[in-house]
Amino acid sequence: MNLLCLGCAGTRPVNLGVEKGALAPCPASPNCVSSQAHDQGHAIDPFPLRGPSPEAVAELKRIIRSFRRTDIVSATETYIHAEFRSALFGFTDDVEFYCDEKAGVIHVRSASRVGRSDFGVNRKRIEAIRAQWETVMKE
Repeated sequence: MNLLCLGCAGTRPVNLGVEKGALAPCPASPNCVSSQAHDQGHAIDPFPLRGPSPEAVAELKRIIRSFRRTDIVSATETYIHAEFRSALFGFTDDVEFYCDEKAGVIHVRSASRVGRSDFGVNRKRIEAIRAQWETVMKE
């Protein structure tokens, strides 16, 4: 089974991170969602930012760690890059969070490294994280 998975993780993209207040745009393929995208196929709402960015990042890291097959690759006081792997073939998706204090939101981006379609996995993942985020924000 491991032989089938060789290369499933794909290469980590070099365009991750925040540049001029923005996460990388989604590719044309439908396997990415972003709160900074303007087209319906890729657009997803940002999370509300309540409180200081370092506290939000700490809470998001806790939420991310509650998911299986997840690694936090890098984190600062305003940004997180995490990798989520699928159970069957170990496909890797890159998930980013950027706390935009000026706008009062947390921008999100979730993109598959390989393939064209993700069957809605990236959107469902962000909505699952959002549900946990909103529960915490109500406390």
